[in-house]
Amino acid sequence: MKIAVIGGGAAGMMASVTAARAGAEVILFEKNEKLGKKVYITGKGRCNVTNACEAEEFFPKVITNRKFLYSSFYGFSNEAMMEFLKAEGLSLKTERGNRVFPVSDKASDVIRTLQRAMERSGVKIRLLTEVQALKKNGENGFQLSFLSQGRKEEESFDRVILATGGLSYPSTGSTGDGYRFAKELGHTVTECSPALVPFVTEESFVKELMGLSLRNVQVTVKEGKKTLFSEFGEMLFTHFGVSGPAVLSGSSVCAKALRKGKLRMEIDLKPALTREMLDMRLLREFEEKKNRQLKNTLGALLPASMVPVFLRVSGLDPEKECNGVTVKERETMISFLKCFPLTLTGLRGYEEAIVTQGGVSVKEIDPGTMESKKVPGLYFAGELMDVDACTGGYNLQIAWSTAHAAGEAAAEG
Repeated sequence: MKIAVIGGGAAGMMASVTAARAGAEVILFEKNEKLGKKVYITGKGRCNVTNACEAEEFFPKVITNRKFLYSSFYGFSNEAMMEFLKAEGLSLKTERGNRVFPVSDKASDVIRTLQRAMERSGVKIRLLTEVQALKKNGENGFQLSFLSQGRKEEESFDRVILATGGLSYPSTGSTGDGYRFAKELGHTVTECSPALVPFVTEESFVKELMGLSLRNVQVTVKEGKKTLFSEFGEMLFTHFGVSGPAVLSGSSVCAKALRKGKLRMEIDLKPALTREMLDMRLLREFEEKKNRQLKNTLGALLPASMVPVFLRVSGLDPEKECNGVTVKERETMISFLKCFPLTLTGLRGYEEAIVTQGGVSVKEIDPGTMESKKVPGLYFAGELMDVDACTGGYNLQIAWSTAHAAGEAAAEG
């Protein structure tokens, strides 16, 4: 069995190892000068390889088409992936939120581990080789046309695994080639949009807060009265809006609603305190600093750079002395501490998106084997398909699980 794997990212590397270990002759095509270019930048260069949560905790973190992943995940779970890497000599550690990283904190070690496994399994790696066309070759095969270091070549294969990624981080080579191949072979590609990407806000004051990171806040996104998303964690203000772990997952959940119109983000700056507890805290602060102005008092509750913005947004007088603050003004302060508002107007582009939402319709793919229901012998793996999840290692696990299923199935027969 001669198999072509198109794409040398996370899914492509795993699919090629699996297929080769099952006895197939495997050639992997990668248009970049090295493998795993996008993996290098995941987890801020540390590579969050998976999430060590229990299976029942994994699926709620999948945003699009989670049922499609049941078979492939149970066939090659997060535990199986960790065991695979350890067996290949990579030491792992688990951090907050069950995020799994290499002990070295180097994504390059993950790539090297996978590349070593590929080489040991006999996978032939063709770097700087761009597949330009993929066509059916009679009943049981495929013809690949590719450009290799300026030379046009063609080669026939029994089966093909498409693992070209989506549209996110196009600088790494994710330019949508796989969608074109899939469409030309009769597949449906659902509407795509950037996912796990920062929000753009209407308010210009975010520029004043640029670089400010807020920890242990509750971020909620609403469409009218309906809550679309709520997450506890860390967020970051940028020159255009908001980003950070607690915000990024919200972009995937809210993308479709945001295309219809603006949404409201509410930030609970003090989620551990009730309104009553906050009121007692404010009374205590004001009693101790009764002759101080508000602008010089709120630093005990908020980061210094946020104080002037907070007072302006809440409509409170920064020059007012604490001993003159009314009950109503105190209530206003509490309301804004528990619900600091932002207006979301859009998402940043694919250049900043961790993954793509949308892709090859999973209705046309067998969930157990990743084989096309339309084109026998064609398999899909990873981000190219219409599946995506929250941050925390879940998307890479989707790549590992679907690629393992594709590699195993493609090598059979």
